[in-house]
Amino acid sequence: MCQLLGMNCATPTDITFSFRGFSQRAGVTSDHCDGFGIAFFEDKSCRLFIDNKSAVESPIAELIRNYPIKSRNVIAHIRKATQGKISLENAHPFVRELWGRQWVFAHNGDLHGFKPELRGRFIPVGNTDSEYAFCYLLDHLVERFGYEEPGLEDVFQALEDISPKIAEYGTFNFCLSNGQALFSYAVTKLHWVVRSYPFRPTQLVDLDMEIDFREVTVPEDRVAVITTEPLTHNEAWKAFEPGELILFRDGNLVKKSKTYIDRLVREALDPSLRRVTKADVY
Repeated sequence: MCQLLGMNCATPTDITFSFRGFSQRAGVTSDHCDGFGIAFFEDKSCRLFIDNKSAVESPIAELIRNYPIKSRNVIAHIRKATQGKISLENAHPFVRELWGRQWVFAHNGDLHGFKPELRGRFIPVGNTDSEYAFCYLLDHLVERFGYEEPGLEDVFQALEDISPKIAEYGTFNFCLSNGQALFSYAVTKLHWVVRSYPFRPTQLVDLDMEIDFREVTVPEDRVAVITTEPLTHNEAWKAFEPGELILFRDGNLVKKSKTYIDRLVREALDPSLRRVTKADVY
């Protein structure tokens, strides 16, 4: 399957250090070689870079490793194809407009038989289960809120409701952003860390490279990094619980959902809270 990298910050920050290590997993320290992509938000819009070459071989990835583009929300992805051919249209992240903003989505996992009817506004360009799930998520948001933009807490609640239903079809780990915040959901493997003052030196796992963040930050900086596998040796990475949705804003964890285990306990105490089934998606 694929690997995810997300960043949410209090102030515009570049992702070159993390991306240098992350991109090594596209053929050096792992075999996620079937394309890569990265999106940098600038307010409501974003810069999107994608390639069907691996992040080790792609000249575009080399640019990202060396050119410090600063952003408050970034989503990157390296692909190991399970569904859909190796092509540009199947490279994550995917981007769509909703409520006058661009929304960016990247998925790690494999969904089997997930083909609910789409309403027509959001249609996949490629042929991956990931882009289909993204279009369905956006359909769900429009169905729930109409054409008036909801608050982030409302979006969080909607994602908390629909994500477990999609996850009934397989592995569903994702990062999603509209430029205001970053939503991350995991059923298997996803980790996060917050870097804040006082900063410290840290070393990459996948590359012999160290940085002293004290030399390149100010006290106001705060950065949340989300990734499939921890990127560094000496930071306190935390694993997502199965079925956990987290909202990051301004480099802070601001909201966490109930996990899959929490839901099972609540259902045992209250039988009226039935377990999600595939039929609920349709």
